Amino acid sequence: MILACHNICKSFGTDDILRNVSFHIEEHEKAAVVGINGAGKSTLLKIIVSETDADSGEVTVARGKTIGYLAQQNMLSGNQSIYDEVAMVKQDVIDLEQRLRDLEREMDEADSGQLEAIMDQYHRTQTRFEQEGGYAWKSEIAGVLRGLGFSDEEFNKPVNTLSGGQKTRVALGKLLLQAPDIMLLDEPINHLDLNSIEWLENYLLNYRGAVLIVAHDRYFLNRIVSKIIEIDNGHAMTFTGNYTAYAEKKRQLRDTQMKAWMNQQAQIRHQEEVIAKLKSFNREKSIKRAESREKMLEKMEVLEKPAQLRDDMRLELKPRIESGTDVLSAEHLSKSFEYPLFSDLNIEIRKGERIALIGNNGTGKSTLLKILIGRMEADEGSVRLGTKVHIGYYDQEHQILHPDKTLFEELQDAYPAMDNTAVRNVLASFLFTGDDAFKLVSDLSGGERGRLSLARLMLSESNFLILDEPTNHLDIVSKEILEDAICSYQGTVLCVSHDRYFINRIATRILDLTGRTLVSYLGNYDYYLEKHDELTRIFAPESAGETHSSGGTIRVSDSSHLAMEHKKASADKASAADDWKKRREQQAQARKKASLLEKTEKEIVSCEERDALIDEELAKEEVYTDLEKVTAFTREKAEIAEKLDELYKLWEELAE
Repeated sequence: MILACHNICKSFGTDDILRNVSFHIEEHEKAAVVGINGAGKSTLLKIIVSETDADSGEVTVARGKTIGYLAQQNMLSGNQSIYDEVAMVKQDVIDLEQRLRDLEREMDEADSGQLEAIMDQYHRTQTRFEQEGGYAWKSEIAGVLRGLGFSDEEFNKPVNTLSGGQKTRVALGKLLLQAPDIMLLDEPINHLDLNSIEWLENYLLNYRGAVLIVAHDRYFLNRIVSKIIEIDNGHAMTFTGNYTAYAEKKRQLRDTQMKAWMNQQAQIRHQEEVIAKLKSFNREKSIKRAESREKMLEKMEVLEKPAQLRDDMRLELKPRIESGTDVLSAEHLSKSFEYPLFSDLNIEIRKGERIALIGNNGTGKSTLLKILIGRMEADEGSVRLGTKVHIGYYDQEHQILHPDKTLFEELQDAYPAMDNTAVRNVLASFLFTGDDAFKLVSDLSGGERGRLSLARLMLSESNFLILDEPTNHLDIVSKEILEDAICSYQGTVLCVSHDRYFINRIATRILDLTGRTLVSYLGNYDYYLEKHDELTRIFAPESAGETHSSGGTIRVSDSSHLAMEHKKASADKASAADDWKKRREQQAQARKKASLLEKTEKEIVSCEERDALIDEELAKEEVYTDLEKVTAFTREKAEIAEKLDELYKLWEELAE
């Protein structure tokens, strides 16, 4: 064990964020902390590195082990270049190299009496320099910076001129080169493109230390981690395996807990009904049976209802009208700024397609979207929308939102036909309740702005959604809600995203903007990975280091999935037939049981009525003075009592 948390508790005001959180990390282990936004994931990392104090509990780090931490926000500053900033973590090696140069000069100037001592010192310094990777430090720095998406020309950029995302990448590079025994990473891939994310995945897979990651990228987690620590309602639960294994185990656990609770609730309601029925028979034996059941019910340990998944964000995307078959056609699009982004692009989008536009940072994906919706002019080419096409646009910068408006004003001004109640209901369906409606847009977090933009998108009732990084700042549950909404959407979708899990779920086609052209793959992200190297060499050789002069869009399809779909459909059909047969048998048994229960109740009522009638007869003088009649009625009452006892037992069995 290299790191352990024991009963960590943390509250902010009256909100309990972490409650008795305990887990441990082994040496070389890669683990992730997951949970909804606000669950306390970042707070937990800050407690581990002593940036925040826990209210109670203890963090234990193995003796002599070092911890490195990447925060979500990094405040790097200064005039030093990117390269020099990252090289600071190699200062010991740089000092050793400088010491070797100094000793070399001393040897050149030393007399014979001093030379041996200086050479001995030189050899010791050189050995240490080699052990610490001294001959590779420059290439190591360059490799990390390139892997994180910096070009060689950017190495000399001053740090104080960088964007927040670039500063985070520099901080990540420093941490990777520092190579601590335990690395804590809080959203490390937020500002990386797909190539850089894949590079980081491979780097971490081969990293010799332990890694604890907070991330919402499920594809990334699937590749990296072998343990998931879930923070849910302040409590921690540990699951072995990657994200997919965790999600399945969590689903099974939640289903099991929910079924157990629902079964117990049904059992309690049923017992209460049986007790009421037994009391209604109003016989001494039936009342005793009811009282016995009441005592058993009181002793029952009632299960707590399992916490619900945060599925209260309700996103339903419905086109108001249906578009024509041809949704969008773009021909010979070209765009340049300081350098050419793309040239001679041709795009055809048909109704019902869900297309993911991918590519490295800086290739022009967002620019292309803005050209398609008319917010930016292309240098060359034309864009034509199809019949009855209405566009709904989601901007990753949320520039469509007005910072000086409240959330209520933002929706009411955009959709003036909505009354106050309707506006409040929509806001509530996106988790903005109470006074949240009167917050200023400028005061919202990234995730809150994302939810507000999704609310506007839903209200637009558009039939062609163009989405620029819609999953940024959304937690995993919100992403899954968005994925479900898009997959059930009856319109057309074109989105830019770096979230490979999201792409894999929603995309029916992928457009890869590479080498200033588009390569089209008729499949999801896994299919794109399978065909990428082969097709990039053929259709976009410039991005593979070859000369390329033509542009356009190249479409690649795969027919093998048709056979798989047919096979799956046949299996589903057979399974459905078996299920139908089982349901018919169960329904027949249930009807038979209900019929017998009704018959038994009628017999009980009949016996009780006869018993009451005998009591009335025995109260008559002409009867209780007649020994023969009294004997016959008494014998019959005993038989009725015996029969009622059997009927009560049978009724209880049938009522279960």
